[in-house]
Amino acid sequence: MTSLLHQKLSHAAALRPLHGAARTGHDDLPPAAEELARMVAAQAQRNSHGEYLAVRRWFAGHDSPEPHTPLATALSRLLADVPREALDPAQWLFLDTETTGLAGGSGTYAFMVGLAWWDASGLEVEQLFLRDYSEEHAVLEALAARMAERRVLVTFNGRSFDWPLLETRYRMTRRIPAVPPAAHLDLLHPARQLWRLKLGSVRLMELEQHVLAAVDWRRDGDIPGAMIPQAYFSYLRGGGPEALSQVFRHNQMDLRGLAVLAARVLHLVTDPDAACEDALELYGLSRLFERRGTSEIARRLYERALAAGLPEEADRAARRELARLAKRDRDFSRATELWEDILGETRDGLDAYEQLAMYYEHRAASPERALELTCEALAALRSAWQRGDLPPAAYRRLRTRLSRRLERLERRTGAPASGSDLFASASPRRASKTNPVLNARSG
Repeated sequence: MTSLLHQKLSHAAALRPLHGAARTGHDDLPPAAEELARMVAAQAQRNSHGEYLAVRRWFAGHDSPEPHTPLATALSRLLADVPREALDPAQWLFLDTETTGLAGGSGTYAFMVGLAWWDASGLEVEQLFLRDYSEEHAVLEALAARMAERRVLVTFNGRSFDWPLLETRYRMTRRIPAVPPAAHLDLLHPARQLWRLKLGSVRLMELEQHVLAAVDWRRDGDIPGAMIPQAYFSYLRGGGPEALSQVFRHNQMDLRGLAVLAARVLHLVTDPDAACEDALELYGLSRLFERRGTSEIARRLYERALAAGLPEEADRAARRELARLAKRDRDFSRATELWEDILGETRDGLDAYEQLAMYYEHRAASPERALELTCEALAALRSAWQRGDLPPAAYRRLRTRLSRRLERLERRTGAPASGSDLFASASPRRASKTNPVLNARSG
């Protein structure tokens, strides 16, 4: 609530000139508009809705992936039901906005729309800038023209923020129709699957530093993102252009980083067997392929990740997922081997107990072994619960399933109810009064 109030007050303050400053210059633009244009080498552009400021720069060393069959296959793994143009990187338009706030909504302006596309073995960057709020319609028209030329939008968190904000701005004009992308590739989602476990944070700047070795610049002296709205407000009130010129550089670096990230993700999904050797990156790539339904490649990558040596928690998770895929492929020998590896009091270990009990009861026709595993699972579940490692809902669900399996197996084998009182520190009735969760066992 406080941040929203601050944002609204900042908007109001932006419309008041600084003490002693006068609104002068072309079309009554802020005083620093011309100096800013010189500083960032920008040119005024005009269309049917008026003028706006534009910066064009070309950066070498950003080669576009060539369209070919493996690349088309890789893109189909990232994008569901993609149109044909999405398979050609020449149709990709990278987009990153700088805005007057992070809350979105009708009161937030995209005062800079950064665009980029691969061209002539490099990256063409174009930045559309509102010298004043009155130039928004002209910028939106220019953006619509670019999006009509290149129909595949590529962003970083653009599905949640940049594009919905721009759609709102288009609707508010009531005059300029938005050009919806034919496909939208938001790289935040594959980045999370690939690198969050390794890096923790998958902000674009973190990825540039730790993953994108091809990035040939450093963000020394970069303006912090939290200061960007205020830099624009200060400029509107008559302040100097210095901070805002840093915003142009910041936006350019974001677009270049986005292009390098796209190329890296494409390389990983196009040739996953040769693309990386890092255990955690292999694990993330395995999850990406699994969630896109390519289980054969996912199994192969999980095996490589395990062989490369994962941290303990990731190792358990990889074995659990690999066992699930092996079970789906009816490779029960490998599945049971993996489940045996991770038996224990963790969530993965408890799941492994249950999966093994199911296997021995229904497929291996060994109810005695299934009964033994179920009793062990209930004991492990009790220990995990007493340590506070499980939330109540998960505990109740698993205990109910295991208890029912135990009773069924006891009847089938004629064994005494050896596991029936594993949880009973008191009588069932007394336990239900003192702690209903501990008495969640159901017949």
